[in-house]
Amino acid sequence: MHEFIAGLGSPLIMGILLGGLYAVIALGLSLVFGVMRLINVAHGDLVIFGSYFAYLIVTLTGIDPVLSLVAGIPVLFLIGFAIQKFLMARAFKQSMEAPLIIAFGISLVLENAYQIIFSPMSRGISTSYSMKSFIFGGIYIPIVYVLNFIVALLVMVSLHAFLKRTYLGQAIIAASQDAVAAQLMGINTPRIFAFTFGIAGTTAAVAGVFLGLTFPFTPISGISFLIIAFGVVILGGLGSVLGTFIGGIILGLAQTLGAHFFGSAAQMLILDIMVLVILAVRPQGLFGR
Repeated sequence: MHEFIAGLGSPLIMGILLGGLYAVIALGLSLVFGVMRLINVAHGDLVIFGSYFAYLIVTLTGIDPVLSLVAGIPVLFLIGFAIQKFLMARAFKQSMEAPLIIAFGISLVLENAYQIIFSPMSRGISTSYSMKSFIFGGIYIPIVYVLNFIVALLVMVSLHAFLKRTYLGQAIIAASQDAVAAQLMGINTPRIFAFTFGIAGTTAAVAGVFLGLTFPFTPISGISFLIIAFGVVILGGLGSVLGTFIGGIILGLAQTLGAHFFGSAAQMLILDIMVLVILAVRPQGLFGR
């Protein structure tokens, strides 16, 4: 019995830490849906943009990939802002399906651009600490996994404080609750939507760096991480910041415990079953409104 419990230590710890990364990856998807009721299917490819951008900066300059966020965050903010302002805004006036089709088109364009620029080969971001581990209670824990969890906490707390304590954050919350009423109260909802996409882009930049430090990535990796992000927000509740964080932890634990008990081939099956059960019992997710 003691050996059984001891054997669970590693998948439990690794699942919680991995869940932090998944939460950051999913945060932009959750935020956009919460405000605009849009599943941005290009979100995974924007995260991979963050990975490739950091990889390019590190390769050209040799600086730490975390420092590349000084450039990566504003670049992806502007990309997200521009996508909404110049591509999505008009489509929203036509139908709810048009923005979804545009997002799918953006995803295809990005994937093909990555293949042309970086080739289909797998890439990764390596640093002096990304390959190191430390021992805690007899368990080897990669340092980058701990960084993933710390960054997840920082991003979640920062976004929560931004939404609750700033005028722009309050305007975003108002638009998410009732866009028409918010506009009648003088809030420029098209601009709020653009800022929401921009903020989602900044979270994609952060997620991209730490994804690249944790896993290898290819031009089509965005699809896999979009599915993971979708699973996270379904579990936690579409539009909920806290729910996204908890959903990431649940998904990380489902993956590592599923692999521990049933083998690595079954880890995603466990997640899929959990998502189906949540959708059947509580469609708005565990923490959704």
